[in-house]
Amino acid sequence: MEIVFSDERKPGDSILEKMYEAAELCLKMQGLDSDRVTVSVTFVSSGEIKELNGLYRNIDQVTDVLSFPQYEGPEQIPGTGQVLLGDVVICTEQALLQADDFGHSPERELVYLFVHSMLHLLGYDHGEEQEKKDMRQFEEGVMNRLGLQREELES
Repeated sequence: MEIVFSDERKPGDSILEKMYEAAELCLKMQGLDSDRVTVSVTFVSSGEIKELNGLYRNIDQVTDVLSFPQYEGPEQIPGTGQVLLGDVVICTEQALLQADDFGHSPERELVYLFVHSMLHLLGYDHGEEQEKKDMRQFEEGVMNRLGLQREELES
């Protein structure tokens, strides 16, 4: 598994290591050989992601993560050779705000956004209610295995 991280706004090594672990788990759970997969990850400002969101999704607002898959679904991923699965763009500022809003660590939020995006690169979507449920279950399964489960907020 190769993850090409942008140098700008890159989080600490412990978060990057969790992202590697997360990617390996996602690929393994989909039956893909991680040795032949490459993913690109870029960390951007809120202004940059707002611009990208407008350009690619026609939505003029800040978002937390964008995914740019190379394949529409796992059945299209070649069975042999090296595979560039796609590109992930994470807004570090938005991730930190959300971590605070949700009451969990920045590490959990950044890794969760990466897992969410990995699933999009693997062909998952959340347009329909069942798709959303399936995707959330997969995400939480990966996060739990990483020891980054959602913490219950005290009332």
